[in-house]
Amino acid sequence: MLFRSLKAFLRFLALNRNVSPHTVRAYDADLTQFIGHVAAAASLKKRDLSPAALDRAAIRSFLAWLHAEGQSRATAARKLAAIRTFLRYLRREGLIEADPGSLVATPKREVRMPVHLSEDEMGRMLDATDDEQPLGRRDHAILELFYASGLRLSELAGLDLDDLNLSGRMVRVLGKGGDRKSTRLNS
Repeated sequence: MLFRSLKAFLRFLALNRNVSPHTVRAYDADLTQFIGHVAAAASLKKRDLSPAALDRAAIRSFLAWLHAEGQSRATAARKLAAIRTFLRYLRREGLIEADPGSLVATPKREVRMPVHLSEDEMGRMLDATDDEQPLGRRDHAILELFYASGLRLSELAGLDLDDLNLSGRMVRVLGKGGDRKSTRLNS
């Protein structure tokens, strides 16, 4: 019964929600994995599992298993999103009474620090420019501005000569989302 509901849900996603075939496959894989985990934990075959077995404890057990398997928090959050969507569908169809997915917190995402160059690495890059040649001086200035200001590459690449105010030692940048900001030039 549950697998029939899963197939109907996947058709619903494709036809009514107009999601991509890739998304349908991802939901199918995630939900099949979840159902398999719940069935194994209950010592049942997947085909014998009822929608009522997909409760809060089953979801939490699945998330704990993902963690024990070394899956990232982002992967667990994606799988939980698929489970929640499926459970809302089952509730709308009258196959379950409550929505246990809403009772489970989403795993917090890891905060990743951006990769950056060390001072020595940056020094070697600056030393590699040929300051005797006009293009070398330009490259040196670009690298120094990029490193010292914290600009994104897209912001740096979008700079024009009009954005530079040498007397005020400022550069005007069109930032993410179209926001304008100014950066003071040191040295």
